Amino acid sequence: MKFASKVWKLLVGIKDALALVFLALFFGLLYAALSARPSVGHVEKGALLLDLNGVVVEEKSRVDPLDVLLAGEAPTREYQARDIERALHLAAKDDRIKVVVFDLSRFMGGRFVHLKEIGAAMDEVRKAGKPVLTFANIYIDDSVQIAAHSSEVWMDPMGEALVAGPGGETQYFKGLIDRFNVNAHVYRVGTYKSYVEPYMRSNMSPEAREDYQNIYGALWAAWKADVKAARPQARIDALASAPVATLKSASGDFAQAAKAVGLVDKLGDKTEFDQRVTELAGKSSGDDLPYAHTGLSTWLAANPPKTPGKAIAVVTVAGNIVDGDAGPGEAGGDRIARLLDDNIDEGFKALVVRVDSPGGSATAAERIRRAVQRWRDAKIPVVVSMGNMAASGGYWVSTAGQKIFAEPATITGSIGVFAVVPTFEKTLAEFGVNSDGVRTTPLSGQPDILGGFTPELNDLLQSTVEDAYGKFITLVAKARGRTPQEIDAVAQGRVWPGAQARKIGLVDEMGDLDAAIAYAARLGGVGNAKWHAEFLHEKPDAFTSFFQGLEAEPQDNAVAHDFAGMIAMRQQEQAGRALSQLEGLLGARGVQAYCMECPPLPGGKAKAKAKAKAKDLTLVQTLARLVK
Repeated sequence: MKFASKVWKLLVGIKDALALVFLALFFGLLYAALSARPSVGHVEKGALLLDLNGVVVEEKSRVDPLDVLLAGEAPTREYQARDIERALHLAAKDDRIKVVVFDLSRFMGGRFVHLKEIGAAMDEVRKAGKPVLTFANIYIDDSVQIAAHSSEVWMDPMGEALVAGPGGETQYFKGLIDRFNVNAHVYRVGTYKSYVEPYMRSNMSPEAREDYQNIYGALWAAWKADVKAARPQARIDALASAPVATLKSASGDFAQAAKAVGLVDKLGDKTEFDQRVTELAGKSSGDDLPYAHTGLSTWLAANPPKTPGKAIAVVTVAGNIVDGDAGPGEAGGDRIARLLDDNIDEGFKALVVRVDSPGGSATAAERIRRAVQRWRDAKIPVVVSMGNMAASGGYWVSTAGQKIFAEPATITGSIGVFAVVPTFEKTLAEFGVNSDGVRTTPLSGQPDILGGFTPELNDLLQSTVEDAYGKFITLVAKARGRTPQEIDAVAQGRVWPGAQARKIGLVDEMGDLDAAIAYAARLGGVGNAKWHAEFLHEKPDAFTSFFQGLEAEPQDNAVAHDFAGMIAMRQQEQAGRALSQLEGLLGARGVQAYCMECPPLPGGKAKAKAKAKAKDLTLVQTLARLVK
């Protein structure tokens, strides 16, 4: 028996050793695959194919391997707006590109400013005498905005085109909170700071409604102006205000209705669309598509950015501003501050801070602002460029700039702060659980979410928020050459479109990122010499590079192919936003400078969060346990 036991142990040991060897080989091969540089693909004379299977963003997110493993699927594809713009500018001037093709069959959205700038680049291609064709099964707001700039808009005969406009409803949890006797401690400064209202009220306050109407009205007007300028014959208002009547006038045929109002030019399936592109681009030498084409990643790789003359640094603050090293895709305060500090002595002539953020952590925003200020202290000019939004914490960061550029529809302002902390002493008391003890000071054992807060702690928390607000308006006042009282009059958490923000002195100039970089170059003393923009970023890890380089299509259930599918997708997004609001109550957060009115990114990220939160039932379980 002893001999057999030894043999068995030997066999087990050999098995374990072989398993380790195979694991080492597997991960070695995986690392090699991830680390390998992709070769520059061949540019085929014909079409530039922009197959947008995902969302358009300011900055691509870092891919977390653990998130991918838990989700069980590849992350939503992201496309940097500036990459698409650069691809189009190059296409306009390159004789190898005969036609530009947008396949929006699986497009999941983007924000207005990005899509407006992409549309302007499409106009440049058309002015160069090259057609731009668009295809989709369903067009709605974001895809309508892109398609409006096309010379030919194609749609499947089974498809639909709809215009919803910005806005909608949010959920208010005061009734739920009262039902469970949760004590939601809300600390805020700013009459218009509406983020905390869902925990305090059962409906929208008049101040919040005024703010929403102002910002959404500006976005809606800007969207209509952009679409009408590109496609003046389109009857947008008829489709938006009377969709049912428009549909009935076309005998209930969505596709014919879209064509009748001028949003769509041609009705045809993907095969017919491909045949049309083949007429313009020529036949393909491959077998994936019938027409000769070059994809976005191949096109960009074959045309690397030129770097003539002096360098102008550009740092991106995109997404929620959070403490720590998060991002890209999120604006981790420590990561961005380190990025700025590591490059301050690299000989850049100026710095442009590109902000596209609804805000977040006040401490992280201040961490980034101080790092930007160190460039100014080093006598390096600093210019701020606001994208879709630079609100709350995003505006906090912007105060370090010598000049602030914004787009007319940029959401900015929201100068206000808040904190939300729940306690459960009333809930527990209903089940016979009481708290008692001995304190040596008013703060002993505090914060106590089960026994409740002492009055002193409540006062201290409110004082912390008021102190942060005081620092905020003081920073803004100093940066804008105003008194704190003048800033307080336009602050109070109120949001402003960029054009209005300029009138009240929160913004200096209307202009895009290119205008901000050009101005920074002048401030840096470049003069008539050549210069180029250099985007500061940490080297992406191999895993992220691998996924960002993939051209695989998303799962078919990740997008809407018809109206019913769009409704189902919007339901998932709404569920995700509601759970995010609950997390805002129950999650651990410090003092926040965040803009509630800033609309979420459509499609991909909202849905990804909805999925993640649907799997993580911690919040729901917490509430369920309270009533058992």
